[in-house]
Amino acid sequence: MDHLASCLALSLAVVFASCMVAYSAERPAVIAHRGASGYLPEHTLAAKAMAYAMGADYLEQDVVLTRDDCPIVLHDVQLDTVTDVADRFPSRARDDGRFYAIDFTLEEIKRLRVSERMDLRSRAPVFPSRFPAGKSDFRIPTLEEEIELVQGLNTSTGQNVGIYPEIKSPAWHRRQGKDISSIVLEVLRRYGYQGRDCRCYLQCFDAAELKRLRFELKTQLKLVQLIGENAWKETATDYEAIRTADGLREVAKYAEAIGPSISHVAADTAEPPGYAITPLVRDAHAAGLAVHPYTFRADALPGYAASFEQLLRIFCDEVGVDGVFSDFPDRTASCFRAADKPRQETDASRPGSPRSP
Repeated sequence: MDHLASCLALSLAVVFASCMVAYSAERPAVIAHRGASGYLPEHTLAAKAMAYAMGADYLEQDVVLTRDDCPIVLHDVQLDTVTDVADRFPSRARDDGRFYAIDFTLEEIKRLRVSERMDLRSRAPVFPSRFPAGKSDFRIPTLEEEIELVQGLNTSTGQNVGIYPEIKSPAWHRRQGKDISSIVLEVLRRYGYQGRDCRCYLQCFDAAELKRLRFELKTQLKLVQLIGENAWKETATDYEAIRTADGLREVAKYAEAIGPSISHVAADTAEPPGYAITPLVRDAHAAGLAVHPYTFRADALPGYAASFEQLLRIFCDEVGVDGVFSDFPDRTASCFRAADKPRQETDASRPGSPRSP
C-alpha cells in the first residue's frame, strides 16, 4: 500500500491522457486548487495527477517547512485537519493543542496518512460528499516530488502544465527561525523556474514578503498578491486598501497578478440577479494586473449561482477574469472550452502593464 497513491496518480494520467486538450491562451487559466481536490484528498500526488489529466493549466502547491527545512506541500502550518498525526504522535502537540509541521522531520511527516479535510473539533469531513475518510493510502509530498511529477508528465504527454506555489505564513516561519521564501526559491531555481516566461506563478498573502521576494531576493518569477480579509489578522497587509484602484496600482509595482476571493469580485445582493460585480477586476486590469479569484467549488456555491457552470460563466463572460482556482478542474476546463471566450493574457503582459516587456 506504500505506493498506492503514486500508482493511482500515474494510472489516472494514463486514463485521461487521451482527453487532454492543449489550452488556448484565449481562455481563462484553470488553476487546480490543491489539485483535483473535489475528488481526491487535497495536495496529494494522486490529486495533482488527476488535475493534470483533467486539463488544468496550473497545479497549486501550498508550501510549509518541516523541522529539517524541507518544503512540503500542505495547506496549513498545522497537520491535524488532514492527517492522523494526533494518533501517531499524541504527545507532540503544542500548548494550543495543535500539531505543527515545523515540529516534525520529513521522515516523521512521511509516516502520516492524509485524508479529506476534517473539522478540527468534530472530526467530521468538511465536504461530506468527497473522498471517504480513512480510505486508501495518501501521503504528504515534498515540493520537489510534486515538481518532478509535473515535469515528468510534461515530458511524457507533451503538455506544458505549470506550477503555482504559495509561500505560507512567511512571518510565522521567520518567528520560528526559518526563511521559507529563500528555501522555496532555491528549490524552484534547481528545477528551472526562475524568469517571468517560465510556467510558474509564486503567490503569497503577505505583501511585505512579496516585496522582499521582488526587491531583496530579486526573483523574476511572476508574483501574485493574494487578497484575504483584514479580520483574519494573519498578516499586516491591509487588504481593504489593496482592493482600491490606488492600492492595485501599488501592487502592480511588485506583482503581476492578484488572487482575490470570489466575494471580492461578485458581491452578494438582495436584488436580482443576486450579485453585483465590483470594480476590482476593471481596476486591476487598468493597473496591468491579471486576476485569478478563488475558490470555485461545485459543492459550495454562492447563493446567486444555480449551478457550478453558471458561476463559471459569470466570472468568464461577465467579469472577464484571467484564471480561476477550482476544486473541480475537469468541469471548469469543459465550461471554458464551451464558452471559448477571449480573455486577457494570464501573464499580465498586456500593453500598459508596468511589468510588460
